[in-house]
Amino acid sequence: MNPSDQQLIQAAGLARQHARARYSNFRVGAAIQTTAGKIYSGCNVESSSYGLTICAERVALTKALSEGENEFSAIAIMARDGEFTPPCGACRQLLIDYAPGLKIILSDGINVKTYTIEELLPVAFDDAQLRKV
Repeated sequence: MNPSDQQLIQAAGLARQHARARYSNFRVGAAIQTTAGKIYSGCNVESSSYGLTICAERVALTKALSEGENEFSAIAIMARDGEFTPPCGACRQLLIDYAPGLKIILSDGINVKTYTIEELLPVAFDDAQLRKV
C-alpha cells in the first residue's frame, strides 16, 4: 500500500469518530482525495426519518464538490473494525457520476481491499443515457 492510500485510510478512520449514528450505531468514515492530493473527509449523519440519512461517502464527495473540486483519484471507506463496508447503491451512483475511474479503498482496520468504481457498478446509468442523439 502506498503512503497516499495509508493517509486516506487514516483520514477515513478519524472521520468515523464523528459519525452521527444514534439509530443504527453503524459508524462510517470516508475520505476522498483529489487528483491534486487534497483530502476531504466525511461521516454518516443519520436522521430519525431514515430516508434523510446521508452516508459518509456522499458527505465527503459533496464537501469536495462544494469547494470547487471536480477531479478525484481515490476514496477510502472505514466502518466496523474487522469488516469491509463497500459504498451503498446511492453512493456508487454519485461516485460514478462525479468520479469515474475512482479507486475505492476499503479498510477493516487492518487489511485493505481495492476496487474501481466501475468494478462496483459495472453497468452504470450515467450521462451517456441522458444525451440526445
